[in-house]
Amino acid sequence: MLNGKNIILGVTGSIAAYKIANLASALVKLGASVDVIMTPNATQFITPVTFETLTSHKCIVDTFDRNFDFSVEHVSLAKKADVVLIAPASADIIGKMAAGICDNMLLTTVFATKAPVIISPAMNTGMFTNPILQDNINKLKGYGYHFIEPASGRLACGDTGTGKMPEPEVLLEYIIEYATKNDSFKGKKVLITAGPTREAIDPVRYITNHSTGKMGYAIAKAAYLSGADVTIVSGPVEIKPFHGVNVIPVKSANDMFNAVKDNYKDFDVIIMSAAVADYTPTTYVDSKIKKSDGDMKIELSRTTDILKFVGENKGENQLLIGFSMETDNLIENSAKKLKSKNADMICANSLNGNKTGFGTDTNLVTVITKNKTEELPFGTKEEVAFEILKQIKELSK
Repeated sequence: MLNGKNIILGVTGSIAAYKIANLASALVKLGASVDVIMTPNATQFITPVTFETLTSHKCIVDTFDRNFDFSVEHVSLAKKADVVLIAPASADIIGKMAAGICDNMLLTTVFATKAPVIISPAMNTGMFTNPILQDNINKLKGYGYHFIEPASGRLACGDTGTGKMPEPEVLLEYIIEYATKNDSFKGKKVLITAGPTREAIDPVRYITNHSTGKMGYAIAKAAYLSGADVTIVSGPVEIKPFHGVNVIPVKSANDMFNAVKDNYKDFDVIIMSAAVADYTPTTYVDSKIKKSDGDMKIELSRTTDILKFVGENKGENQLLIGFSMETDNLIENSAKKLKSKNADMICANSLNGNKTGFGTDTNLVTVITKNKTEELPFGTKEEVAFEILKQIKELSK
């Protein structure tokens, strides 16, 4: 996802500095070129060698260090950066930035760059809530710098409150956003269904399906990074949504139907990736356990076909995208579904092997519209999500 992107990590003097090693490693795994600039105080908490080992680049601390190829180093790094993240950002570094002070390598690089600069404050609650610091933050926001709100919890000093640096996974999401976000879906509102539904048998047991929500959440992330306003109607999953994505949590198929019914008219694109959305689901009515053999008798009734409902009621300018997963005659049955559900596109999921389908991190999708049938490149679900969005973009032309 970050292939070819140049990321600068600025690390300042805070106990949270040790967490940035995991962030640097994650960025490299995503294909980014990572340079780390540390303030002298930061070296008291983690060594430059750690970052050099993880990034394969020299970690810069001293502005006048001569142990690198000649260039005006802060200008060189500033020019090649796609994103600069300062994390943890101490009150000192924030104050100096607000005052225009450039007395170390990190500050001179930040002032020289035209790349987006993201700042993640990390400090004691009293320091963070100090009106002077808040004035400095607001001043920097006015100049176009981006801030990540600190988390709340127990701090290193023993106090409890706001001031914790968010976990590396959160910081990574902000870097991905500012490094990759585009405007291809700017101004569009996208509604997505994802994940399984649960139909209660009794207060303890329920019927469900094997959906994990990975494909739907990948599409939500891709749509958000493409500039869309994204809402996901989600069954119970173990996935944290990408920040900026709105979530409507549901449990049963009827819950999902009602959430879609109440909201779909407000959206430009409706993507039904939830396993329950493209066929008529069943919900529990009554059950009885036979005492003789322990078998359970369950009577089931049908609920509304969500995909078909939206297809029959969507507006002229709305696009409806359905998903299909068939064990036989995938393309033929999916093409029939395109017509019978009045969808604009069906994404036919392959169930071949153990690399596609429920619970996997990769997928193979064939896109079917009234004008074409096209197999998309095999890839991770995030890669496939962006390919699906390209196809949707073509439909809207």
